[in-house]
Amino acid sequence: MIEFYAQIKLVHIGAVLISGGLFLIRGGLVMADRQEWALAAPVRYSSYAIDTVLLTAALMLVSILPSAMFANGWLATKLALLVPYVLAGTFALRRGRTLRVRWTSYALALASFAMMYSIARSHDPWGVLRTFPIAPSVRF
Repeated sequence: MIEFYAQIKLVHIGAVLISGGLFLIRGGLVMADRQEWALAAPVRYSSYAIDTVLLTAALMLVSILPSAMFANGWLATKLALLVPYVLAGTFALRRGRTLRVRWTSYALALASFAMMYSIARSHDPWGVLRTFPIAPSVRF
């Protein structure tokens, strides 16, 4: 299966970008009080299909990667951030009762997505946060 690593990774990256872009658009429409399009069945089902492809490709990548890839914790951190992303996303799109809750959830979901993206790009559990200077006594 390792011979298909590059193609699977490409599918995974493409699905990440499409999924994140669709969430950005859907969330923006919900925040603009245009839920009829953002929550329409074809759009929701497209989102489910894209996320299924994304998860399938991720599981395939995990199954063919050497165990040394898990040594520095970047993948575990990325997976841990998936939980607040999904939870905040559901509150932003559907479950948030007030506009304030929806906006807060939307911002949290986007921040989680951005952090997961930066972790994946850098293969560092701190992602983009690693670029900020940390006092020498606190550095790990």
